[in-house]
Amino acid sequence: METYEAIRTVLAVRAYEDRPVPAETIRRIVEAGRLTGSSMNLQPWHFVVVEQRETLVRLGALAQSGRYTADAAFAIIVATEPSRFAVSDGSRAIQSMMLAAWAEGVGSNWVGFQGMDEAKALLGIPAEMDVLAIVPFGYPTQALGQGIKNRKTLAEVGHRERFGNPFA
Repeated sequence: METYEAIRTVLAVRAYEDRPVPAETIRRIVEAGRLTGSSMNLQPWHFVVVEQRETLVRLGALAQSGRYTADAAFAIIVATEPSRFAVSDGSRAIQSMMLAAWAEGVGSNWVGFQGMDEAKALLGIPAEMDVLAIVPFGYPTQALGQGIKNRKTLAEVGHRERFGNPFA
């Protein structure tokens, strides 16, 4: 899938088929995160790939906004080292992984946001690190209307030269 098409059509997926994602696809998704640019090239991220059903169920129970993590084929937990840019760098890596997955027909969604100490304990993540997000992945259970999004117009959010001068 062409990059712009992936950006235009990606949607949050919260219901997954009960089928595994091939190991090579998972590897490409994680590689997309690893290859993402970061401030000062610090790369403050670590990606914990979870495929065991029992652990996915436990993560789903911990993630109030993402109980459906329990049904995912796998999840990537993004942990960050302390850094001024950790949140933005980790967020960039998450978006890269979500777009790489979407291009392969694999859906995902961002679950949680920082402060998930129980997930740290469950996965053996060092205390000084932060869990930025849990990102469950899997094949969507239903055909999604790719690209059908309720978004503000470009004129509402885009500005030319100065705020208030519509881009469109």
